[in-house]
Amino acid sequence: MKYNRILLKLSGEALMGQQQYGIDATRLMQYAEEIKAVADTGTQVAVVIGGGNIFRGVQAEAFGLDRVQGDYMGMLATVINSMALQSALEKLGTSTRLLSGVTIQRVCEPYIRRRAMRHLEKGRVVIFGAGIGSPYFTTDSAASLRAIEIEADVVLKGTRVDGIYTADPEKDPTAVRFPEITFDEVMEKNLNVMDMTAFTLCKENNLPIIVFDMNKEGNLQRLLDGESIGTLVSMHGSKAPTSDPNHSSLQPAVHTGSSEQA
Repeated sequence: MKYNRILLKLSGEALMGQQQYGIDATRLMQYAEEIKAVADTGTQVAVVIGGGNIFRGVQAEAFGLDRVQGDYMGMLATVINSMALQSALEKLGTSTRLLSGVTIQRVCEPYIRRRAMRHLEKGRVVIFGAGIGSPYFTTDSAASLRAIEIEADVVLKGTRVDGIYTADPEKDPTAVRFPEITFDEVMEKNLNVMDMTAFTLCKENNLPIIVFDMNKEGNLQRLLDGESIGTLVSMHGSKAPTSDPNHSSLQPAVHTGSSEQA
């Protein structure tokens, strides 16, 4: 396997499938099966999932709510999604642990770094809920921070598109995908990968990010087998963007879920 320990970041919105709200059972089980297949190879897997399919912290202002209160509501939404993913994984026979940035003793353990690492060493899939437990931070930031803390080899950002493009393909049919790109180039080109806090954390700690299509069956396993899937963001040199024969101009630009509050 290319990586020994990974942090997989999933968008809460992706769990909706074709629905307008909530959790699509088919999509949930697809994700669980993909994660189980990787965990069964011996790769240590940690997961952070957003809550945009239920509630986003930034929605609070539209409802006339306090932003901080809204962010905490968003954190609870991520716990709901985390519990659903945990249940799906355990239905498949995969041992899991759910650790929360907000203490909820009835349903999950409090986040403790050494405990999280010990669970990973024992082969359990570790799911981090409630972001970092503080308002004004997205689940992207939570993913970056937790990945650094547990000494993950890479952050895998699973989205509904297959990487980072030169422009929004919906508006520019000539947009092409980068197979690789540096942190500095992402900032120079103003490409939307993660929110700036999360992105800066990865850059400062030399933690690579791979943006890839999680909805295509088998992609996660192929990526870890070393296939060139998605876009790699790292400190090193980049390759020129390439045309993708499977690319459709109907696809949106990279969907990062960066507005999902942790």
